[in-house]
Amino acid sequence: MISVIQLGTVDYATGLRLQQKLVALRKEENIGDVLLLLEHSPVITLGRNAKAANVVASPEILAQRGVELFECDRGGDVTFHGPGQIVGYPIFDLRGYARVGADASSALRKTLGAVDFVRRLEEILIRTCADFAIPTKRVPGLTGVWTDAEVTNAHVGTAASAVRRSEARPPETGPESKLAAIGVHISRFVTSHGFALNVNTDLSFFNLIVPCGITSKPVTSMQQELGKGLSLSAVAESISRNFGVVFQSQMLWIETLDDLLGRAVGVPLKPPTELRQLHKEDETTRA
Repeated sequence: MISVIQLGTVDYATGLRLQQKLVALRKEENIGDVLLLLEHSPVITLGRNAKAANVVASPEILAQRGVELFECDRGGDVTFHGPGQIVGYPIFDLRGYARVGADASSALRKTLGAVDFVRRLEEILIRTCADFAIPTKRVPGLTGVWTDAEVTNAHVGTAASAVRRSEARPPETGPESKLAAIGVHISRFVTSHGFALNVNTDLSFFNLIVPCGITSKPVTSMQQELGKGLSLSAVAESISRNFGVVFQSQMLWIETLDDLLGRAVGVPLKPPTELRQLHKEDETTRA
């Protein structure tokens, strides 16, 4: 069973500390697998493979836009998180999920690996976008979920819908635009970090960076693809349902972190300084 908690808006420092707390509890088997769904206040994060040059905005401009900057231990390069974007952090023990076609004679080979885990996250997001009539696909050699212009153009439908599509995505954006970014960290088989799906995201924030270090393909959102905003709760419910299908697991929605643990966890979501004091650690290093 996978527990799902929708947290609302959480600043990145708090979200990072919360993940660390839940990862430790998962490793100790004090909790089961958990999927956190939330929004972040505006922040640019740099993964383990990030190049500082891919943050193209000056510190002054970032300050003007109210955007924080953080280094983190997930895979990948530079990305943006902000309002209108659903961020998902699966805290999973991969030993509970066997690879398709794994050799039953080896427990290690049966364990879901990092690449297979990422492919499953992509599949979940592809299915979620399909639930809202947005055709998406994988792009060979790249991680994430991308619009599928060939399918879109083949199923435009009426002239009115064609107008809506042209208004939603200008022709110059090209055939493939990125809807979702994925970057994970795995320690002793337990995952953290995860994915970010652009639902109603202000895409102008992506002009502050070279998203994931990719210059040839733009970023888009579900809102831009459909020409209308979407309910984040409806998208979150779709994500949860598709997690259940792809991971072949029951999904249990719970209201609070206290409900997850059956006791007060002592991890307030705000202010972040209280969460840092829990671990008696310094603030997360900022780039």
